[in-house]
Amino acid sequence: MGSKFTELAIDCADPHGLTRFWCAVLDYEVQQVDDDGVVTIGSPLVPEGKGRRGPVPPTLTFARVPEGKVVKNRPHLDLNPTDRDQAEEVRRLVDLGARPADVGQGDASWVTLTDPEGNEFCVLATRHP
Repeated sequence: MGSKFTELAIDCADPHGLTRFWCAVLDYEVQQVDDDGVVTIGSPLVPEGKGRRGPVPPTLTFARVPEGKVVKNRPHLDLNPTDRDQAEEVRRLVDLGARPADVGQGDASWVTLTDPEGNEFCVLATRHP
């Protein structure tokens, strides 16, 4: 068996602020707060994926770092709205604190946004529940 994707680590200035944003975006909940301020969020339906066989919803881990974001993210999240269309989801995410971003995507079917700390992510047009 190969490796399993269980966690995405995100460096940031404000772990608790990004935790609030991404919990609202993904309907996740806080699973752990370490003594050094690292916050892990994940699906309430699968609280611990590392010990489970097969695919699991990955957790997001936010760690405070002193340096700020400088350039475009290479890896990024692609989101699929499950209960609304793309335009409605983009409006919801902007209301939560996301901002539109132009990373040179041109006329694409997805919408690129940034989270409150400037990390890019995309909202896809196709719905996949």
